[in-house]
Amino acid sequence: MPEFSFAAPILPGKTAAWRAAVAEINGPRNAAYQESRRKLGIKREHVSLQSTPMGDMVVVHMDADQSVFGTMMQSTSEFDTWFVNSVLVDVHGFDPKGAPPPVEVVLDFKG
Repeated sequence: MPEFSFAAPILPGKTAAWRAAVAEINGPRNAAYQESRRKLGIKREHVSLQSTPMGDMVVVHMDADQSVFGTMMQSTSEFDTWFVNSVLVDVHGFDPKGAPPPVEVVLDFKG
């Protein structure tokens, strides 16, 4: 299974909204989150918050095919629709009708 990572800047003033969404994912929406990831074929998703001089960013690492992002954006499931609108669009400013951000893996060391 391929792996990839990407950074998603958090729009100014939206870090609290991002944290609230993560709290929902870790709480009442956790079962729906896990089911979503299984249906999308995501084997692992590792998400970190990084504060930088340019603002807060989310660093995501996925054990999944890169096409999963486009599939998620087009999904009509209740959780995926909530996640796309509440997190990807409202917090990160992604265009739900646009192409997924390009990711180029340039180093991949496994010891």
